[in-house]
Formats: sequence, structure tokens, C-alpha cells
Amino acid sequence: MRSIRLFVLLALVLALPACSLFHGKRDNLDTMTVEALYDHATTALKNSNYGGAEQLYNKLIARFPYGPYTERAQINLAYAQFKNDQPDDAYATANRYIKTYPAANDIAYAYYLRGLINFNRSGGMLSRIFPVNRSKRDQGYAVQSFDDFSQLLQRYPTSPYAQDARQRMIWLRNGLAQFEMNIAFYYYERQAYIASLNRAKYVLEHYQQAPQTGDALALMVQSYKHLDDPKLADQALAVLKLNYPHHPYFKHPNSWPHYSSDLWRLIPFKGGFGVTDSGVTAASQK
Repeated sequence: MRSIRLFVLLALVLALPACSLFHGKRDNLDTMTVEALYDHATTALKNSNYGGAEQLYNKLIARFPYGPYTERAQINLAYAQFKNDQPDDAYATANRYIKTYPAANDIAYAYYLRGLINFNRSGGMLSRIFPVNRSKRDQGYAVQSFDDFSQLLQRYPTSPYAQDARQRMIWLRNGLAQFEMNIAFYYYERQAYIASLNRAKYVLEHYQQAPQTGDALALMVQSYKHLDDPKLADQALAVLKLNYPHHPYFKHPNSWPHYSSDLWRLIPFKGGFGVTDSGVTAASQK
């Protein structure tokens, strides 16, 4: 019995310093000045300790809801959450920053960060592990990213982030155009010519500068032919010849588009269905 009491007493003695250290750290954060708390959070951010930085910035914002340090903490918090793979939280924080500080020095960066968040998650988690063609996946985040970058360019066309945003918008535009062409080829292969025609028209109307417009015109020619409308087929062919005189369609006008294997026909929305003689075959064309 005596040995048991000694063991319990020893455990209590050892636990007291640990509790003291824990409460000391917590009390330190609760009493730390805003400048010191911001410096600790920023040091954690610079050291890639994004989880720690997030906790410290949140602590700062909770203790000091107003002031210049809080303003900078908000945008740094959004970046820490973005780097810590918390896109929903990061996007919400960036939105909150934009609404709270519309005239801030970092407001252009907040708009840019919103676009970057959706740009990075437009391909899903698998794209970080496997080489996934994003034009075959759901394009919701890509559309939102395009809109985010567009707002940045409309509001702050000369910001340091404008050029990078433009390049990303081109990439997104081409991916969205290829996504529509993937579906158009899918319908065409299944002899749904009106549906394939409408998708090709959509590409021409919404992505006029995308390289996929050549394939869209060629597919319109073929679809009109199958729909027994030679007049509209000739009109589309004239536009194709004027703008894309070297398009692969002209090498094999009766058999374009070509498919690499019959196996591709068994896989829905497989991204062009193995079209090997297409003008553009990858969404990453810039």
C-alpha cells in the first residue's frame, strides 16, 4: 500500500511541471502584445509551419479584432490556410478580407489568391499524385478560378499579379474549351449530331481565341453533313479553310476525326476518344 502511495505521489510531482509549461505557453499567448504575437505567427509562416501560423493568426485576430496588425494577419491567414491545404477556409478568409478591407494595400493580392486557390484545386487531389488531364474532370472550380482572375484584371489591371493571372486565364480557357470538345466528340461518336453541333457552336461562341476552335469548326462541318445540310456544312468549311488552312481535317475530309482504338469508344468522356489527328489534343496548349 505504501509503494502505491509513493507511485501516485511521484506521478503528481512529475505532472506539475508539465502542466506549468502548458499553462505558461497558453497564458503567454493570452498576454502577449499584438506586435509579438504577429512576429511569432509570421516567423512560423516563413518557416513553412502553416498550421502553427494559422493558430497564431487566429489568436491575434480574436484578441485584437481591429488595427493594422489584424489587417495583415487576415491576408496572411488566408495564405497559411491555402498552403496548409485548406482551400475552403482560405477562400472564405480571402473573401472576408476583401469585404472588410476593400481599400487595403494587399487587396489585389486577395483577389489573386482567390483565383489561385480555385486554380490549384480545379484538378482535384488525384492530379497531385497522378498525371490527370484536367479537361476530363468537372470544371466548376476552373470556371470559378477564371471568374476570380477576371475580377482581378478588371479592378487592378496593372497590379503585380495581373500578368500571371492572364497566363492562368489562357490555360483555364483552353482547358474549358477542350472540356466542351471532349463532350462534342462523345456525342458525335454516338451519332448525336445535333448535340455535337451545339457543343461545337458553344466553343466558338465562348472561347473564340482558344486553339480548339479549329476542331469545333471541323466538327460542325461533319455534323452538318450527317444532318443533310450541305449549305451550312459549306459555310462552316469556308470559315475553317480561312482560319485553319492546315487543319488535319483537310488531309482526310471523309474520315476525320480519327480514333486510335475501338477500346476508346467504350470509355465515356475520355477526352477526345483517342482522336489522333486533331488540331489540338491537350488542354494545356497555351
